Amino acid sequence: MIFQDRREAGQKLAQQMQHLHHAKDTIILGLARGGVAVAAELAESLHLPFDVLVVRKIGAPGNEELALGAVASVGEPVFNEHLIALLGVSPEYLKSSVEREREKIKQRLALYLGGRKAPVLKGKTVVIVDDGIATGASMRAAIQAVRSEKPTKIILAVPVAAPDSLSALRSLVDETICLYSPSFFEAVGAFYKHFEQVSDEQVQNILEK
Repeated sequence: MIFQDRREAGQKLAQQMQHLHHAKDTIILGLARGGVAVAAELAESLHLPFDVLVVRKIGAPGNEELALGAVASVGEPVFNEHLIALLGVSPEYLKSSVEREREKIKQRLALYLGGRKAPVLKGKTVVIVDDGIATGASMRAAIQAVRSEKPTKIILAVPVAAPDSLSALRSLVDETICLYSPSFFEAVGAFYKHFEQVSDEQVQNILEK
């Protein structure tokens, strides 16, 4: 399954989630930045409110793209302990990385929210959306952050995900919706015809609409 772009992915997700159409006390959260574009389309189709959730990856020393874990705006960081042990990463490196990423999260949230408060999640059904799941580190941190806000229910909704990562995440949420989880998974972008980076400005524009 190949998606044209994030908009189409959101529309196809909506087709599988009609049980949430106009659902009471339900909010959709898109992971910044790519997940926001998918979430916006999903929210529009289902006539539900939506907002942004900021999660930052904690990269390995000398290789920022290799995720040792992730941290969200609330909740504790999530780490890949096996990878950290394998690479011999020091606690000092992890501590400073978490502090640095938390500061970036604060800056991003201030930019995206534009002075308004983050939505109240307590007692609500929260749908967490991203454009896809590879290692699952960011989504794990996102779920943990949302769980700390005491929602009634958490639903994970993604167009595509690596099977192992999806399997590990299922037990952390109440419901999982994934359109495609192929046995051979290289990268999220491989399942989109158009997968350009989403800018901060685009996120702001989507949220303002």
